Amino acid sequence: MTPLLETRALEAFYGDFQALFGIDFTVGEGETVAIIGSNGAGKSTFLKSITGVLSNKADAIRFKNEPIGSLAANHVVRRGIAMVPEGRRLFPSLSVEENLQMGAMSKRSGHWTLETVYRLFPVLKERRYSPGTALSGGQQQMVAIGRGLMANPDLLLCDEISLGLAPIIIKDIYAAIPSITSEGTTVAVVEQDINQALAVADRVYCFQEGRVSLEGTPDTLTREQISAAYFGL
Repeated sequence: MTPLLETRALEAFYGDFQALFGIDFTVGEGETVAIIGSNGAGKSTFLKSITGVLSNKADAIRFKNEPIGSLAANHVVRRGIAMVPEGRRLFPSLSVEENLQMGAMSKRSGHWTLETVYRLFPVLKERRYSPGTALSGGQQQMVAIGRGLMANPDLLLCDEISLGLAPIIIKDIYAAIPSITSEGTTVAVVEQDINQALAVADRVYCFQEGRVSLEGTPDTLTREQISAAYFGL
């Protein structure tokens, strides 16, 4: 496995409060990696660190074997990392299509265009002139994923994309991930739903109180191991 992204002893702080403690993490090219853990485990903070929202030591995060830990968020996007944020965060004054086009501001070339995003999520083409926030929760999540893909990232980070959605909608959204990875985009997804994480991932990391409490493949981790790592038992 060729590492696409690595973190080495990654720490993160909010002022004097330390949120992450020595995170070692790797995602290889073409993988789908899931990060699970309860609320407050440090999952979203980890994504903020990778995307430059929280600054770090340059060498604590390496992408394509280059140090990026101290880069600002706009430079991280241009390097090839995009995030689908928790809560979708669509622009309420923009249409579906305009929200998608916002993702292309980094001007990276690649497979993902309006046409290919509409093929992935056909309902968005039907609603492309509607306000983004006028759609159902599941459709808004599709817009948020499509917007991330429009940046043509090598690595797409997804933060709690199933949050607040009905199970049938979650199934439809996760069904798109193999199509995304088949086009050369590596995916790391933060997910509280353990079953969903295990179903989609090649490898799983569990976070607990800002530390990696477990790492492995879905076929080698037992439910007892996962429960103990998840809840700190």
